[in-house]
Amino acid sequence: MAKGGLPVQRLAPLFLLALRSPRPQTQERIPARYRCCGSKGIRPVWFFHGSGRFCDCHPSGTAIKLERDQAVSTISGPAYVVGDNIDTDQIIPAQYLMLVPTVPGELRKLGSYAFSGLPDALYPKRFVAPGEETAGYPIVVAGRNFGCGSSREHAPIALAAAGCRIVIAESYARIFFRNSVSTGVLFPYECAERLCEQIRTGDPVEVDLLNETISAGGVRHRLKSLGDVRPVIEAGGLFQYARKTGMVATP
Repeated sequence: MAKGGLPVQRLAPLFLLALRSPRPQTQERIPARYRCCGSKGIRPVWFFHGSGRFCDCHPSGTAIKLERDQAVSTISGPAYVVGDNIDTDQIIPAQYLMLVPTVPGELRKLGSYAFSGLPDALYPKRFVAPGEETAGYPIVVAGRNFGCGSSREHAPIALAAAGCRIVIAESYARIFFRNSVSTGVLFPYECAERLCEQIRTGDPVEVDLLNETISAGGVRHRLKSLGDVRPVIEAGGLFQYARKTGMVATP
């Protein structure tokens, strides 16, 4: 049993899932702990080539080399709130799955379509405003069974590319949780309380990653610990974690 009550056995299927998702060796995702060039603010997904870290948001379309910043301990900003049973087709509709996340321009476009499958009648305020590529919501608050449906890896990647860094749900579909960990693009936290009925879209919230809590409206809520999968996410996904820990050779 891992820390926080998360079974260690959940790690093994993550490696199997990642090994079925080949990526170019010259371009991998790493955590959101690098300073952006500033043209579009902090983005949650970065790329590296060799020993250099890059952001892909410069207006010229040229990747800009970055220097590592201090590790993030808190993430704050307005929340985007959704309900129960949000499936992957609502997170990123199937017609956009031909976009390749390892191509910077296509990654930006993928992010612009995040949550575009949500019904307008229930979610009149869009996650990504029309004409924009990123959202102003670093934190998504959801109900039960978030990320159900197909097993598309694009779902957490699209949210992260749009600017989401943490999802806090009452519960997850297992495949979305695994994809979030294997890619390392966002933190999939659980909270036993039904926050989607206590927080509204646009409400300011703050997540304390060290103490694993979320604060909203002056009230602090305890999050379920990510346990042994947290270092995998912080490393930037399974491949980066495996290299960092010596499980596989570093190229």
